[in-house]
Amino acid sequence: MTTIDADTNHLTIGGLDTVDLAQQFGTPLVAYDTQDIVNQVHAFQQMFAKHRIAGVVSYASKAFCVKAIYQLLAPLGVHADVVSGGEMATAFAAGFPASRLSFHGNNKSVDELRMALDHHLGTIIVDNFVELHLLQRLLNERNQKMNIQIRVTPGITAHTHQYIQTGQVDSKFGFDIESGQADQALQAALSDDHLNVCGVHAHIGSQIFESTGFVMAAEKLIALLIHWRDKYGYSAQVLNLGGGFGIKYVEGDDPQTPEEQLDTVLTSIEARLGNNHLEMPEIWIEPGRSLVGPAAINLYRVGASKRVPGLLPYVAVDGGMGDNIRPALYQADYEPVLANHVKDATKETIHIVGKYCESGDILVNEATLPTTKAGDVIALLATGAYGYSMASNYNRNPRPAVIFIDHKQANVVVRRETYDDMIRVDEELVESATVPDKSE
Repeated sequence: MTTIDADTNHLTIGGLDTVDLAQQFGTPLVAYDTQDIVNQVHAFQQMFAKHRIAGVVSYASKAFCVKAIYQLLAPLGVHADVVSGGEMATAFAAGFPASRLSFHGNNKSVDELRMALDHHLGTIIVDNFVELHLLQRLLNERNQKMNIQIRVTPGITAHTHQYIQTGQVDSKFGFDIESGQADQALQAALSDDHLNVCGVHAHIGSQIFESTGFVMAAEKLIALLIHWRDKYGYSAQVLNLGGGFGIKYVEGDDPQTPEEQLDTVLTSIEARLGNNHLEMPEIWIEPGRSLVGPAAINLYRVGASKRVPGLLPYVAVDGGMGDNIRPALYQADYEPVLANHVKDATKETIHIVGKYCESGDILVNEATLPTTKAGDVIALLATGAYGYSMASNYNRNPRPAVIFIDHKQANVVVRRETYDDMIRVDEELVESATVPDKSE
């Protein structure tokens, strides 16, 4: 949680002064208050308990994937979903139980599937027929069984950015319901003794502020389960609603809290199942952004500025699109704070820009702050999701350090990259013997 220290006029996170953190650990810096993450997990779990429904909170690793996040979540009984061999390897290295991992992705490779089978992953979310047939072949070769969920596209369009809508029919994800693909996938899976079809999965998008889309998706999935029960005699053990719970980034954002959205959806599910004499399956959700997004801030040091009469000033910081690509990629908005002069009267509206060699490297297009100068510390709030996980070495800039704050103690969980780290995977040019000597 971020607060303002009245004595110093500094921004704090987890009870620690952000200006001190910037000095101690350097900038750019990503700082998480782990208690915020724990509290949100508990809020979800308490909502399941309120409804007396067996529920699973499965963390969407793509939001922020490092060893420490798995180690924080594991004792809380949380599951996690992974979407690549790299995320799997990170979870394994962290000691996260493989039985609580589920594997997503629309183009899982043979090697990734073998990796999942070697480690006896808990569940594979099957996304398409190519993957289903490949998985069947691998399991047959190994005489191994695997739990699966069938991902479907429910035909629901969420109110979110077009690039993060995933539940509509025209999508690269999942089996289509209306055309009969979902039925075909179920029949193929049920006919294979190596597959245990645990249930059905859908994900309708990300950064969703209202429960309406989730309720519509749940109703569509329940209708599908009723159809599968009546036509194929199949009863699902799991109804996986995916994730997408929205968070507040800036003033004007007014989402329902994630647990409020879940409350509404569970109430709807209870009614629909009761009306259709369908047993309550285990309900899974896959929050990512809502668990880690509000828990973190990015800290930057102000450097150069450009001021032209009649135009908004450009104030540059020592990070940018390399550590947070979302403003450039999604036109995402963040709330900036002048961390070392929080309560000073606002004096000017500026562009907060990064140091990368791109005109589009703008972190906040119009920010109204106290007058800034070189050496000041600017914080962007709610940067815990899809910031570090999408970071790059563009312009050969090192990725930032990440710290976790717990009980007013800050610990590095990802060290700041060095130039040597970046260069380590480079190889020397090998001259071909067939290249003619230009001196001849």
